[in-house]
Amino acid sequence: MAVSATHATASGMALLSRVAAAVLGGYAFAWGLVAAATSLCVAAGMGLHDAEFLSSLVGVLAFLGALLWAIAARRLWPVWVVLVAGGAVLAAAGSLVQAALI
Repeated sequence: MAVSATHATASGMALLSRVAAAVLGGYAFAWGLVAAATSLCVAAGMGLHDAEFLSSLVGVLAFLGALLWAIAARRLWPVWVVLVAGGAVLAAAGSLVQAALI
């Protein structure tokens, strides 16, 4: 059975978008989570290096979860929205807490 060129192109673009959501969106979310968690841990009295280490461990797990979710999700637009918007909100929260500490 022959596959049409438009179907193959659409399928390739969907795969590219899914991989981009997994890698780029997952990275944005994990980065925002690490920034927010580090700032909040330092604000709670934890040492900076301990907070960075703990937050980085949590960030790796969050990246893995985001990666798996992006690959397994039925619809891709909620993945993009949650990962990118969630990462932006978490990064902004981390920045605000850091500004309040300085």
